[in-house]
Amino acid sequence: MAHDPHRTAFLFPGQGSQAVGMGKELASAFEIVHQIFAEADEILGFQLSDLAWKGPDEALNDTVNTQPALFVHSIAALRVLQQLYPDLQFAFVAGHSMGELSALVAASALDFPHALRLVRTRGQLMKQAGEISPGGMAAILGLDIPVLENICLAASSSSEPVQVANDNCPGQVVISGAAPALERALALAEQAGARRAVRLAVSIAAHSPLMAHAQTAFNQAVSTAPIIDPEIPIIGNVTAIPLKKASQVRSDLRAQLNSRVRWTESIQFMLAQGVTTFLEIGNNSVLTGLLKRIDRQAQGIPLGAPEDFDKLSQIL
Repeated sequence: MAHDPHRTAFLFPGQGSQAVGMGKELASAFEIVHQIFAEADEILGFQLSDLAWKGPDEALNDTVNTQPALFVHSIAALRVLQQLYPDLQFAFVAGHSMGELSALVAASALDFPHALRLVRTRGQLMKQAGEISPGGMAAILGLDIPVLENICLAASSSSEPVQVANDNCPGQVVISGAAPALERALALAEQAGARRAVRLAVSIAAHSPLMAHAQTAFNQAVSTAPIIDPEIPIIGNVTAIPLKKASQVRSDLRAQLNSRVRWTESIQFMLAQGVTTFLEIGNNSVLTGLLKRIDRQAQGIPLGAPEDFDKLSQIL
């Protein structure tokens, strides 16, 4: 296939894509990956590389570590892609939740060191908010958004909210909120005929009002980060339309903490603009899997391990 920049977009994964060992093989194969992880270790003041490559699982799955580990691996994979294909161009970037910060770097809206600090701050603040307002998240399969919105409304009270957090793909929606409300919503979802309704292994209620305790400090961190106008349009999680100005990027990042990730709409927007190939840059192939359920014709290519880049060379 000949590469067409107008038909290509970069996608960056968020929490849930992490796994112990992520980036280790890539670092063995490419010196630039070693450099990126070493730079991250220095910026953060601890061995993030050890945590990503050796674990343990519990430490890597703590949101305060998950977020920077996924971010660094994504940027390392991006640097490999840029090294192998310096002329590779693309039409859009998008990142799922935390992945939006990886997308900022790909679009040259924020440099790596500042973005890494912002990711780390986001993880710390979300963890603190989770300790102040404990909650959780659950995946619901087989119910559409309007049904789930009504279920969340019925399960919520003023002190115990639950809401749609991620519209991942048709038939897969994540809800988030206070534990008692989440339990009520799960029971209602099962009554409504959900194919599956399962609690996720996360300790925080991301993309819900329970993140309010993190908002002021995160707003401050976003305001002071030297974000500039992106060179490539970023499809915002909150708006599902292109962010072309630094001010738009900042407002999407701020609103993201307690707003829904409109992922299905984000992918559909890019498809409508003629994008046919999506490179998922980072660990795992979660977004490629979601892509197939949004549009079977779209091509998703995960890029996180050395063999992925071998396959890409055959495609390009």
